[in-house]
Amino acid sequence: MTVAFIAKVRDARFPGGLPRARFFRRIAADVVCSLREALRMRHLLFSIMVLLGVTAGCVESKDTRGGVPSAASQPEPRLDALFSHPAPDSIPGGQRGEQIRLGYEIVVHTQQFAAPYVGNRLTCANCHLDAGLDPNSSSFVGLSRAYPEYHARTGRVVTLADRINECFERNLNGKAIPQDSHKLQAVVAYIEWLSKDVPSGSRMAWRGIPRIQAPKPPDATNGAKVFTSRCAFCHGADGQGTMAAPAVWGPQSYNIGAEMARIPVAASFIKSNMPRTRGWALSDQDAYDVATYLNSQPRPDFPDKGNDWPKGGKPVDAPY
Repeated sequence: MTVAFIAKVRDARFPGGLPRARFFRRIAADVVCSLREALRMRHLLFSIMVLLGVTAGCVESKDTRGGVPSAASQPEPRLDALFSHPAPDSIPGGQRGEQIRLGYEIVVHTQQFAAPYVGNRLTCANCHLDAGLDPNSSSFVGLSRAYPEYHARTGRVVTLADRINECFERNLNGKAIPQDSHKLQAVVAYIEWLSKDVPSGSRMAWRGIPRIQAPKPPDATNGAKVFTSRCAFCHGADGQGTMAAPAVWGPQSYNIGAEMARIPVAASFIKSNMPRTRGWALSDQDAYDVATYLNSQPRPDFPDKGNDWPKGGKPVDAPY
């Protein structure tokens, strides 16, 4: 634009001679002002177009989606957390560190450190393998980030301490630890320490046990055969446990109120963790068959089972 203007000035005829230099400075200033005004106008028009486009988009979102909020107004999706647990040397010093270490001992040596609250020969680590570090067996890593949460089985919001006590009452066939007990708070502290690197509100793909489906209806007869050939060496031919592995039925095992008493849960645990250190060795069908066989055997009752699922939603595979 400036070049074209200068060309016109060169071709023009000026009576009385060429203008002085200040004339051209005034012309250049006028050109700059004109350019600024044009740019301002363009910016103004562009802003108006953007505003109209946004307005039209909002109107379209409201009209065509029946008033559903646009994606921008939706809450941000939770991110998938990476499975990562802290190193032992990151345990803090002082009383908190001692509390965390006691929690670990209770999880691993439950019979020794929490004997008054246990009613069988199991430990917490029999289900939460490697002291809660194994991502295939209801790991403790990140667990404290999920509580408090609503629990359909109890029909109320429960705390992490409540959930720990459920395990003592059901899986360990024992009784709840008092809420003000230093032992209960120690287990909570241990799980909180294991969870410290997991962001709040994130999704934990490893929570619980990886679920499987039975290709065919479970067969307890085949389950007995698989148990004899693959499981009895550690758990005993009578299922009452050995020095290597715990009892899987009978008075020293979990009661019917435990999660493991549900065949799909037991099958998923067996599939991903058994034989020990060689998980995923059984087929999905064999895992279901073994779980069906185990849970068809006698085991302790759970006296409070009548209070479970007070608001409905009882799973079809619940054993009572």
